[in-house]
Amino acid sequence: MAEPVATAHALTKRFAGQASPALDGVSISIAPGRMTGLIGPDGAGKTTLIRILAGLIDPDQGTATVFGQPATATDRSMIGYMPQRFGLYEDLSVMENLRLYADLRGLAPSERQASFDRLLDFTDLRRFTTRLAGQLSGGMKQKLGLACAMVRAPRLLLLDEPGVGVDPVSRRELWQMVKDLASDGIGVLWSTAYLDEAEKCDSVTLLSEGKAIYDGPPQTLTDAIKGRVIRIAVPGEGRRVALQHALDNPAIIDGTVQGDALRLMVRADTPVPDAKALGLAPGSVIEPARPRFEDAFIDLLGGGPSGTSDLARHYRVIPDTHRPAIVAEGLTRRFGTFVAADAISFTVPRGQIFGLLGPNGAGKSTTFKMLCGLLTPSTGSGSVAGIDLRRAKADARQALGYMAQKFSLYGDLSVRQNLNFFAGTYGLSGARARDAIEQAIAIFHLERYLGTNAGTMPLGFKQRLALACAVLHQPPVLFLDEPTSGVDPLVRREFWTHINGMVEKGVTVLVTTHFMDEAEYCDRATLIYRARQIATGTPDELKAMAGKADATMEDAFVALIEASDLHRDAA
Repeated sequence: MAEPVATAHALTKRFAGQASPALDGVSISIAPGRMTGLIGPDGAGKTTLIRILAGLIDPDQGTATVFGQPATATDRSMIGYMPQRFGLYEDLSVMENLRLYADLRGLAPSERQASFDRLLDFTDLRRFTTRLAGQLSGGMKQKLGLACAMVRAPRLLLLDEPGVGVDPVSRRELWQMVKDLASDGIGVLWSTAYLDEAEKCDSVTLLSEGKAIYDGPPQTLTDAIKGRVIRIAVPGEGRRVALQHALDNPAIIDGTVQGDALRLMVRADTPVPDAKALGLAPGSVIEPARPRFEDAFIDLLGGGPSGTSDLARHYRVIPDTHRPAIVAEGLTRRFGTFVAADAISFTVPRGQIFGLLGPNGAGKSTTFKMLCGLLTPSTGSGSVAGIDLRRAKADARQALGYMAQKFSLYGDLSVRQNLNFFAGTYGLSGARARDAIEQAIAIFHLERYLGTNAGTMPLGFKQRLALACAVLHQPPVLFLDEPTSGVDPLVRREFWTHINGMVEKGVTVLVTTHFMDEAEYCDRATLIYRARQIATGTPDELKAMAGKADATMEDAFVALIEASDLHRDAA
């Protein structure tokens, strides 16, 4: 095997004010021509490790070597580094960003045109060279970020969660682009929260609490849980309650909804429980299921959360008014001649989860904002909890909780100050506000961050705080715009335990997500593409429409998008 392009040996790094080290004796090797995955829960030390390999910070102990030199002394032109929030200049065009990074990376004028041509063809951004970076979709921004990182052809590519906030189609394109680079001999370190991506890497390193707890081929870890994953068909109406009962059984350490079925993982050295022990109807058929790398990840970290949500346990029961909780009728929004959402229509009954799915820039967030009263429709109408959005926007906002796509709280205020502010915004005062805030602090485990500025917290705790603020007033309707974007699978499971529990109390949820496994929790979903709805139904119905009944929701998503493109081209 060829010599590694980068290695780290026994790295330890501490930051002031932290009780435990960010990295604690971590070692890793990145080989040329191979994809090395880096995974772990939020705060595990992934970004710190990448920044040390990029030569941006020194370890306290251990060594980091790149191309045979200390990482801080290596020729930076040989390294391509794409941080988690890549520094594109949104007021500059695609071409202006490329020129700026060519200047920063010292690319010779004689080499620039060839480099730009190569990158624009590689990323398929040639059509958008004059478009401002801020006007690109999430997927296009990530492609431009990758191009800027490669403006001088690197031998080592360090990618810190490049797929965050990117739809499945764009993620697959991004993955294939980087895979092609690796096949050219570049060493790639790919940090990711999407474990289906990690599963395709040549090797993975799993960090937890600053330590490397696994290093090797992903299949080896997956093989360790063979025979412990099961699938049980459950009617759609009973899926959430059945999952709660199953996860509260000590024999089950993880579980998710998969269409009209549950997917469960049994604890090691424990017999598979029967249907009665799992709280299922007699005669429920328990079948073996193929283990996935994500199952192995959860198992190695000790399992997911239990099935009972403390948030749901304290939530009020939402009365049934026998009318839809959310109604969209022909919602259309134009910005000049551009149509962002075109005649979007759906109805969501009380106590259901409805998903808005689609690629970046399809119109999901625009539809969200119209239903929240943040945008006025050009035509069409909508109502939330029976309140007409055109006539009583303020009343409608009080009837819903809203968690925005990007962290929308006040980063310069402390956690407690944010909770106090949003309690007042939602009309809570006195004892009601104090009780709601203290309950949120306990449920979302925010105690150690109360005096911390919200903007400096780990991403998982930022998202917990955002959800806590959205539900302080226990609204009957909850709008969640990519609530788990970028967080690890453990936090995602925690969120969905809360969501499922609230829905059983009668809360109605409108959600967007790029994690197609999460779309399985929806009672129904609509797929929006190029501002229009192209398919609506239950998760299993969407798979059937795509001719993918036995496949994943991600496969169905991609197939429906491709079918729409073919139909459009034919027309």
